[in-house]
Amino acid sequence: MADGLNQARALRVAEIINDYRTLLVHISQQNVQVPGAEINEDGYRVIRECLAASQTLMSSNYSAAIPPAHGNNEETEKAELRRVIVDASARRFRAHKIYLRVAAAKRWAINRQNVLRGSPPGPQHASQLQTISATLRQELSQLTDQYVVSDLRAADVRARHWLDDDPSLPTILGWIRSHP
Repeated sequence: MADGLNQARALRVAEIINDYRTLLVHISQQNVQVPGAEINEDGYRVIRECLAASQTLMSSNYSAAIPPAHGNNEETEKAELRRVIVDASARRFRAHKIYLRVAAAKRWAINRQNVLRGSPPGPQHASQLQTISATLRQELSQLTDQYVVSDLRAADVRARHWLDDDPSLPTILGWIRSHP
C-alpha cells in the first residue's frame, strides 16, 4: 500500500550515495610512501589491503531488480527504493569500515615516520615502534561491524536524516554475503 514516503526514500538514497562517494574519495587520499625495506610492516600491509578493497568495492555493480508485472507504479517504486537503500547502505558500511581501517594505518605510518625521522629502524626505536604497532592492532580490533554501523547511525542522527527505512546490521551483513 502506498505510504507517500517515496520522495523521502529517494532523498535518503542520495544522502547515502553521497556519503559513500565521499568515503571513497577519502580512502583514495590515504596512500603513503612506503620505504622499500618496510613494505611488509603491519600498517603498510593494512593500507594496501584497504586500497585494494576500495577498488573492488568501486568496481562492483548495482543490479536492478526486474519489476513485477503486477502492482501499481508507486508500490513498485517503493520496493525498488527500499532495495536501493539496502544496497547503498551496505556499500557505505563497507566503505566506512575500509576508511576507518586505512585511517588507523595512516596514523600508524605517520607515528612511525615521526619516530624514525628518516633513519632506518634500529634497536633504539624498538620500544616506540612496538607501542605504535600495538596501538594499531588495538584500533583495528575495535572496528567491529557494530561499531561501524553505530558510527554511521550517529552521524545520520546528527545530520537529522530520515532513517525509517535504513536497514539493520543483520540486514546489511546478509546483503553483503549475498552480493559479494
